[in-house]
Amino acid sequence: MPKPIENQLLDNRWNAEIAAGMSESELLLYRSNILGSDKRVTNYGGGNTSAKVMETDPLTGKQVEVLWVKGSGGDIGSIKMDGFATLYMDKLEALKPLYRGVDFEDEMVGYLPHCTFNLNSRAASIDTPLHAYVPRKHVDHVHADAIIAIAASKNSRQLTAEIFGDKIGWLPWKKPGFELGLWLGKFCEENPDADGVVLESHGLFTWGDTAKSCYDMTIDVINQATAWLEAKTAGIAAFGGAQHESLPAGARRAVAARLMPVIRGLVSGQQHMVGHFNDSDTVLEFVNARNMRPLAALGTSCPDHFLRTKICPLVVNFEPQTNNIDAVLDGLPQQVADYRDNYAAYYNRCKHGNSPALRDPNAVVYLVPGVGMLTFAKDKATARVSGEFYVNAINVMRGASAVSDYVGLPEQEAFDIEYWLLEEAKLQRMPRPKSLAGRVALVTGGAGGIGAATAARYLAEGACVMLADINEDSLKTTAETLTARFGADVLRTVVMNVTDEDAVAAAYAHTAVEFGGVDILVSNAGIASSAPVEETTLALWNKNMSILSTGYFLVSREAFKMMRVQKMGGAVIFVASKNGLAASPNASAYCTAKASEIHLARCLALEGAEAGIRVNVVNPDAVLRGSKIWEGEWLDQRAGTYGTDKDGLEEMYRQRSLLKRSVFPEDIAEAAYFLAADSSSKSTGNIINVDAGNVQAFTR
Repeated sequence: MPKPIENQLLDNRWNAEIAAGMSESELLLYRSNILGSDKRVTNYGGGNTSAKVMETDPLTGKQVEVLWVKGSGGDIGSIKMDGFATLYMDKLEALKPLYRGVDFEDEMVGYLPHCTFNLNSRAASIDTPLHAYVPRKHVDHVHADAIIAIAASKNSRQLTAEIFGDKIGWLPWKKPGFELGLWLGKFCEENPDADGVVLESHGLFTWGDTAKSCYDMTIDVINQATAWLEAKTAGIAAFGGAQHESLPAGARRAVAARLMPVIRGLVSGQQHMVGHFNDSDTVLEFVNARNMRPLAALGTSCPDHFLRTKICPLVVNFEPQTNNIDAVLDGLPQQVADYRDNYAAYYNRCKHGNSPALRDPNAVVYLVPGVGMLTFAKDKATARVSGEFYVNAINVMRGASAVSDYVGLPEQEAFDIEYWLLEEAKLQRMPRPKSLAGRVALVTGGAGGIGAATAARYLAEGACVMLADINEDSLKTTAETLTARFGADVLRTVVMNVTDEDAVAAAYAHTAVEFGGVDILVSNAGIASSAPVEETTLALWNKNMSILSTGYFLVSREAFKMMRVQKMGGAVIFVASKNGLAASPNASAYCTAKASEIHLARCLALEGAEAGIRVNVVNPDAVLRGSKIWEGEWLDQRAGTYGTDKDGLEEMYRQRSLLKRSVFPEDIAEAAYFLAADSSSKSTGNIINVDAGNVQAFTR
């Protein structure tokens, strides 16, 4: 049985108790947030809401009408009060005589700051005239899948009339801007009883005299379209029916784990890209469908969808019935190159004399039959959101192709949106990427003090982090702390024993599926033991060697494999110890294993250089705070060795150092950051001692 565009109508989330006593602007915020909380209404960053509110003019003290409207680049689901632009309505009306026609409508954006109310610094969006010139107090503009399925149909005007009658009107495709704002105003004048309008290939405008009536209208119209589509598509095979069957979930992830590092390497020429994998039922239904390829080639219709997903996706030549993954990997470089060539040809066909330069010509969306969808972007959130937008596009194509013929944006219109000078100006205003933007790090021993501090340092510089540790409870606690600081998109965890070969390989596969690959390995998992040599058992010796030597070998070997597949270089950082250079009493197993780490790093630096893989070492000493290895017997043993107690041990280490300073996890993290960043791009095979000075550990 084919799946309907939605199997459940939208709930009306308006809560009268919550809304009671709110001002008009507060009701706008409330309405916006509950609309944006459901991705079936509009995607992240999509849609717009407004209210015309009577305010006191700060200069005259008189009441004036002010348009509150979502500011440029905002998201209605998460917007706060400071996310709205505020503009004098009388000044917005005064712009109309200044308008010189559609060929000059972009210049009208330059007038919007002159309409600002109360020195509001929030920039007004290009959609401002669309809200200003609708003569109703409250206006919603959303991109609901059910509505766009109608709007993107070949006969969308007739379907709109069939579903809504005179209640909801229809306007032909027009790029957002001043002209479309005038169209909407004229429509309202000519159709005073209409409650909204469907914009061809774009979305829905609805309005009302109160915040609640406007919200109710938006939900009701979307539900009416949803119910109509469900009735019309019942019993119809979606997308022409299935051509492929999905692989089992584990097999899908295994294929994605092999594809994503290769694709990531191929598309990261201009900047490091981060990947996202989606194998939801909605995606699988589409990628397995008979008509997937011709529909995908048409591209998306809604401008918001298009800007996030590019002119069209790349369909990977995978055959789930034969699992031809090796042949696919061999052919991927050519597939990606062909896509770039086709994109460049599209640019050259459509460009204008003043068009911005060609941007990254690689695909954003990759469709894999039997497996799912991969998306790549400059950061994890953008990759995820791009995938969400394409899921919306899938829903649109499902509905439109079932009741009519799906129609994507005409190529020239698509180009004019993608390379719109106003869009280019917005891109140019974006902040400069952080130093580790787009990088992916795997940190072992991630639940301990040094691991957690290093992860935090990387996350603060824009990296994504896979936090690995053998202690599941500590890993969860650390991850919760970091997620609260940096968000859920950029952090993942994996329970991993570094001495288990299969577990290590699985951790890298997990990292590939979650982020697309790996650029940085921080090998930090560790233990510590103390015993005179005659009391050092073989088991104790082997435990040190297994974790501190073999474990470092295993995680490095897998890092090298993935980095070589990506062909983007990489950075491997070993967190060793001062004890790897300077002998310490009653710790022969520990010191020898740490020395092994250091020499392994030197060997790997030789092997990785030709592939741009740098391998360096950080040597800490006496990092007591937050360290897991100082929580057990090691603390008692070292205190006993030096004839002090627990409280006196840190002071003893501080006084022993040349600088008479304690060493903290954040100090080690700073060194690990330097060795991962481009600022150390000419360093490999090196050792940084972070020990407050220990003459025995001087490398020369």
